[in-house]
Parts: sequence; structure tokens; C-alpha cells
Amino acid sequence: MIPSSVPAPTPLTARTPPLSEPSGWHRIALTVNGEGVTAEVESRLLLSDFLRDRIGLTGTHVGCEHGVCGACTVLLDDEPVRTCLTLAVQCDGAAVRTVEGLAPGEAPLTPVQRAFHTCHGMQCGFCTPGFVMTATALTERSVRPDADEVADALSGHLCRCTGYRNIRRAVCQALDERFGE
Repeated sequence: MIPSSVPAPTPLTARTPPLSEPSGWHRIALTVNGEGVTAEVESRLLLSDFLRDRIGLTGTHVGCEHGVCGACTVLLDDEPVRTCLTLAVQCDGAAVRTVEGLAPGEAPLTPVQRAFHTCHGMQCGFCTPGFVMTATALTERSVRPDADEVADALSGHLCRCTGYRNIRRAVCQALDERFGE
């Protein structure tokens, strides 16, 4: 029992931190898979949520939400980025490519997509969009990446099913096709 001379504890109240800007909303304009997109977004909206929830591109998978698994990788101005670590407002004026933009509609599969198919570089498929986007960036370089560069690029992705052998083989096949070896 609490003695009556001790005041009752005051309840904690949640405080909203003040915004460092006058508004928490921003108008952004970017290109997604070659199409212009303009939207009003909150300061804290992640690119993964923007792509999946706001514009319906669900091919970008969200796994760990900490930038560790690589499933959410897209190309931002032709460089692989983790959408779970990138804010939508950071993409204002940028070009974003998702897995849906690689072979839209009836377009033929890209060399990377064909290689993943022929080399069985996937099982459950959850990690595949991230791997494919990173591999796409590798094939779009002007000079063929060496084995260490390929290993380094793929090291940022986790796959629980394949053991990576077929994924590496698929990336090497796509690189061979791209660079003529």
C-alpha cells in the first residue's frame, strides 16, 4: 500500500516531436518505370510503401525492413537501392525502375530474367526481384564487373531457399550474354 503522503504518479503522455519543417507533406515528381508520377507524400513515407501502397507496384518485396535482405531493391537513377531505407521524398526528380519495369506487358524477358529462368535462380521467389534488379545494374555497366564485384553486389541479398549457386550462375550467364563471352 502506498502511504498517503506520497503523491500518485502522473500518467505519461505521448508527445509528438515538433517537425523541423513547416509541413510534413511534400509534393514529389519522379519517373517510375518510364512514366511520370506526381504525388503528395509524408516526410517519413518509405519508397517501398510508396511503390507498393500508393502506386500498386507490388513486385518490390519488403522483407526485413532494415536494409539487410535486399528483397526491396530497385534501381534509383540506375543504381541499386534498398527501398526500405529510402524515403520517397529523396526520390523527387529521380528515375526509379522496379522489377515490373524490366519487361512490361508482352515485352520479351531481359537477359537477366531469362538467365534466372534457365538457371533456376529462384525457388520461392521472394528474394528474386531484389536479385534481378541488382543483376540488371551489373549488366548495364559499361565494363564487365569482375568476379569480386559480382560477389560484392550479391552479398547484400539473402535467400533462404536456393543456396545461391544458381543465382550466381544466372548472373554470370546474363553477364556473358551482355558482354559477349
